[in-house]
Amino acid sequence: MSNVLSKYKQEQVVALGRLGWSLRRIEQQTGVRRETASSYLRAAGLEIRAAGRWGRGVGPPKPANEMITDPASAAQSKPAIDVITDCGDAKSARCGPVSACVPYHDKIVEALGLGRNAMSIWQDLVSEDRFPARYSSVMRYVAHLRHTGPPEACVTICTAPGQEAQVDYGDGPMVRDPQTGKYRRTRLFAFTLGFSRKSVRILTWRSSSRIWAELHEQAFRRLGGAPHSIVLDNLREGVLRPDIYDPEFNPLYADVLKHYGAVAIACRVRDPDRKGKVESAVGHAQRTPLKGRRFESIEEAQHYLDNWEDRWADTRIHGTTKRQVAAMFAEEWSTLTPLPIEPFRYYEYGTRTVHLDGCIEVGRAYYSAPPGMIGTEVPVQWDGQHVRILDPVTRKLLREHRAAEPGRRRMSEADKPSRTPKTTEQLLARAAFAGRSIGRLCREIHRVDGEPGVRRILGVLSLTKKAGPTTVDSACTAALELGVPTYRFVRRYIERQLGPPLTLRQVDPLIRELTQYKQLIENMTKETPI
Repeated sequence: MSNVLSKYKQEQVVALGRLGWSLRRIEQQTGVRRETASSYLRAAGLEIRAAGRWGRGVGPPKPANEMITDPASAAQSKPAIDVITDCGDAKSARCGPVSACVPYHDKIVEALGLGRNAMSIWQDLVSEDRFPARYSSVMRYVAHLRHTGPPEACVTICTAPGQEAQVDYGDGPMVRDPQTGKYRRTRLFAFTLGFSRKSVRILTWRSSSRIWAELHEQAFRRLGGAPHSIVLDNLREGVLRPDIYDPEFNPLYADVLKHYGAVAIACRVRDPDRKGKVESAVGHAQRTPLKGRRFESIEEAQHYLDNWEDRWADTRIHGTTKRQVAAMFAEEWSTLTPLPIEPFRYYEYGTRTVHLDGCIEVGRAYYSAPPGMIGTEVPVQWDGQHVRILDPVTRKLLREHRAAEPGRRRMSEADKPSRTPKTTEQLLARAAFAGRSIGRLCREIHRVDGEPGVRRILGVLSLTKKAGPTTVDSACTAALELGVPTYRFVRRYIERQLGPPLTLRQVDPLIRELTQYKQLIENMTKETPI
């Protein structure tokens, strides 16, 4: 014989031949070539069934097996070979011992219809029905119900303990929305350590740059430390401008990682294999505990996911490392960067334009920028306590002010100009051209308030468009004579002089009075002859 099979394979081929199977069917079931199987069948003295003959006309029928009644002979006889052709079929009982999964056949088929894998089915059977057998029994039973091909080979990226973590988003389970009362798809945040494969999975309703950073902080707190680097893809919450050599990260996200002693590493665009560990962690959670399940609240879903994480995910033997995840994490935990005492103080960020008075506006309050930046867009960060102005190129801190109330102004002594800027001189020239008193009032405002008074000068010029230069000039004259050269006085003076605009309800009675008065004059003219 050209190929030598193991003893188990030889016995299996001979047993199937005694059942009357064809060579083609034996090859499909056992993987042994037909030429090799025919050699072993001939050596065992069995006739080979021809293809398409279905065993008819090949010879006399084989006599039935003799029943052994002598216990001594039965003890010396060779045990029968267990051949399981279909675990879900009743015929399997005649071929060998029945699988422990047969009583749960309907439940397993229903779970397979929902897309759940063998591990999740075994876990549910153990938790809910106290399944007595091991996972291998369910794995073999499921393999007979559905034929699965060999897994795709991938390169494994090995990292040192505490060196790297991978992070990604995925689709979470369906949870009832408390606002609409309908089921809604959640988002699954996964954070996986590269050495131990320890994962932190958190469910959230939505995502933003701040939520993305807060989820990282929660993951650090759950792990008790932070890795040295974090690998992520180019989603908008983490990367503003993708570039494999010098990406532009979200400033809030970068500051959170800096606070915890970590750095971000962005993958190439459309390169998910670089963070295959977290991709596998997301798929593991989607296929095993969350597949086909719905929850009434996100708290209930998170509690179920955390229990599954502690009982099953951390205690499993990982397929690549061949070690328990919890044991490897116990080794990696000491290499993580210790957490700082204070949590990160979150802020909002954006861009602002420096106005003619050298200030930017944040929350209806005004803060001075360095000289020479009028008309420039600068990045700004603010929270409830401070407002920070950064350099638009280097992102270095230029000015930091305490938060002011709406309408107030914060200006550093270094930002006050030593001479009048050219733009302010042009603005005062426009005011003098609009009216003599208007020009005098605007110069007085600039003399008293300095550059912060530029905004009030703009307010006086805006009044000329609404009320006209003549009315505003007379109001400015009155303000100068009374010694109150302010924009507020001029505005109130014009409002009192012009009065509030008449509404339609106030205009209708006046029209009726004029109509009646006109008719009265016409009647008096008709009655009195000339």
